[in-house]
Amino acid sequence: MEHLTNGRSLTPTTSRATRRGARIHRWRRDSVELAAIFLSVTAADLVAKIVVHGPDGPLVLAASATVLLATALFHTWWAHRHLHGPPPSPEGAAPPTADPAEQAELKGPLHDFEQTTLWRVRTTVEDSPGSLARVCTAFAAQHVNIISMQSHPLPTGTVDEFLVRAPLTLSRAELTRTVASAGGHDIWTDPADAHDLVDVPTHVLALATRTALDAAELPIALRQLFGRCTIRQFPGAGKRATAGVDGHVMRLPAPSGDLIELTRPHLPFTPTEFARAQALVELDTLLGPRVPQVTARLTLPAGADLTVRRADAGDKEAALAMHRRCSTDTLRKRYHGPVGDAERYLDHLLDARHGQTLTVEAADGQIVALGHLMWDDASAEVAVLVEDAWQRRGLGLDLMRRMSALALEAGIESVYAITQASNTGLIATMRKLSAPLDYQVEDGTLVITAHLAEASAELPAPWPSRPGR
Repeated sequence: MEHLTNGRSLTPTTSRATRRGARIHRWRRDSVELAAIFLSVTAADLVAKIVVHGPDGPLVLAASATVLLATALFHTWWAHRHLHGPPPSPEGAAPPTADPAEQAELKGPLHDFEQTTLWRVRTTVEDSPGSLARVCTAFAAQHVNIISMQSHPLPTGTVDEFLVRAPLTLSRAELTRTVASAGGHDIWTDPADAHDLVDVPTHVLALATRTALDAAELPIALRQLFGRCTIRQFPGAGKRATAGVDGHVMRLPAPSGDLIELTRPHLPFTPTEFARAQALVELDTLLGPRVPQVTARLTLPAGADLTVRRADAGDKEAALAMHRRCSTDTLRKRYHGPVGDAERYLDHLLDARHGQTLTVEAADGQIVALGHLMWDDASAEVAVLVEDAWQRRGLGLDLMRRMSALALEAGIESVYAITQASNTGLIATMRKLSAPLDYQVEDGTLVITAHLAEASAELPAPWPSRPGR
């Protein structure tokens, strides 16, 4: 049996010989030290007799001190000269030399993170042994470091998706040519950031958790799962549609009867992505309608104590009662059409799968204000309705700030409101968001877009605490 010591292999015979040699070495060292002690005592006695009894005693003493001082200075100089020298090489071994490949690696661009950038790369390769290895070898030749990789099998090949860190000097075109030289085709590249460093299973589980807590998170989860894409929901069209992927379009019929359609023009969907999306839709359907129980207190200067919370379908009767207390002009500014259509909009607005609705509730349980945040592709529409008797008290601004904070929390950086050009109250409310605004007016209809990511003031948290966040 062999014994491993410091990475080397020693047999029992070699170990015994080594220990015997070490004992002999210690015996010799002890003998030399003992002889040196006797010699020092004899020399000291001789010097003492010469100094005490000899006529040249002081001269001999001074000469001895000079020799000792010179010896000490020489030893100090010698030790300082060899303090940082390399350790001696084993007997018969050549001095170590640096590996040129290792030196090149240490000087390479991947060890200087200020000179690298993150990329997402997707390519289709043949489903054959060595196809992935060729792509990886091509990346290595260009000093491209693969951080993560996932594979999407297809009937006629495999789609490989990489998150890579490439030298800053490597252009997008050169990165594409690198993949193409290794046999890849249908190549897609896109700059990445630190948010993409999360591995796919963890990312999917986090999105499933958000969907499980709040039905309004499903469109946001799908968008964050697939990146830039258009999401449309068609009520009642799911019964006639077939689930599946058709190139750049994915259709997901929901058991509720609605059809969810995703479009991504720059990148086709894969069967693996369809399976992930279908799992999120099935989870949403299995859990049913759900709205997190979050509330906040709102105290007005006049002393009224109000509650702000998420609304759901159970608030329809209270919302209709508020409609009946509102004036015709207030309802027309909010719904931009016949006042009689306002009631039929509530079923859609109170459905959590289309967005989030906030309600302001008085102490007697009456709803006095409603705020709607409705998902619309990469943006979101906001709308506010405040009962006439409660207007000009800051309720609309409070709801607008909370909805803007919820949009930012969902990764949406701009919100827009559609109203009449004469609705000065809503215009003033949007201005108080401290965000850059865009105005578009057409046939008396005003569209105001607020760019929340560029707001000069930080928006307050929508709720004192967020369950599951």
